[in-house]
Amino acid sequence: SDALQKNQEVEFERNSERFVFLKWGAQALKNMLIVPPGSGIVHQVNLEYLARVVFDKDNLLFPDSLVGTDSHTTMINGLGVVGWGVGGIEAEAVMLGQAVSMVLPKVVGYRITGTLSPLATSTDVVLTITKHLRQVGVVGKFVEFYGPGVEQLSLADRATISNMCPEYGATIGFFPVDDITIGYLRQTNREEKKIAQIEAYLKAVKMYRNFADASQDPVFSEIVEMDLGDVVPSVSGPKRPHDRVSVSDLRDDFLQCLGSKLRVELRSVVFSWTLLDKGQD
Repeated sequence: SDALQKNQEVEFERNSERFVFLKWGAQALKNMLIVPPGSGIVHQVNLEYLARVVFDKDNLLFPDSLVGTDSHTTMINGLGVVGWGVGGIEAEAVMLGQAVSMVLPKVVGYRITGTLSPLATSTDVVLTITKHLRQVGVVGKFVEFYGPGVEQLSLADRATISNMCPEYGATIGFFPVDDITIGYLRQTNREEKKIAQIEAYLKAVKMYRNFADASQDPVFSEIVEMDLGDVVPSVSGPKRPHDRVSVSDLRDDFLQCLGSKLRVELRSVVFSWTLLDKGQD
């Protein structure tokens, strides 16, 4: 029951010098905010508290962006913020005010349609999309989700799908800002004035999306489609999220795996008996 407290005490002891340095940095440097240890997983803190969606600097508005040293930095894509994981040297360069350069990859449009079955959960949606994108092959590409079905996904669903980018191989898994995004900003107590500014700016630059309006759909390098009506209850694992099996197929899949294991063991037994038999001769 006190595991969290004990873990924090150990971390404070191991990293006391680092924490002292970071605390000094937060007081001595501009534009540096340190979130205290024990506040939660950094990606969730960023989603709920830190992300601005639109920056306002010297009366100039521009979209928020993010680079982080963790592969799941992409979680912020669910809030309409472009972000991805980078190496330590790139992160240090950004902290010193240098720009990150990259060759623009192919952008895959993932069109979501249909209606989710009452039997299926958001977890089933996430696992289905992860497996589908893994099969399609999106390594090193940008993925943008669009289509009328996106409106059925909560912000938490979107953030989870974006968080799974390392599992399906894309550089980012991006959800543009829409009414659900704005609702989430209110839910997490962002300032109403700031929210109004975000909405007005993104609409003015045509980055605010109505997923039901097909005329707003961008042009993509390639398009992949998924019908939410095809999503069924499923399980995944035991290690890889894209190893997904429908609940209806679980029994047959288990027997198949068990049968394969039994065949291997039977061959081992036969081989052992053969060796024994030869040894006796």
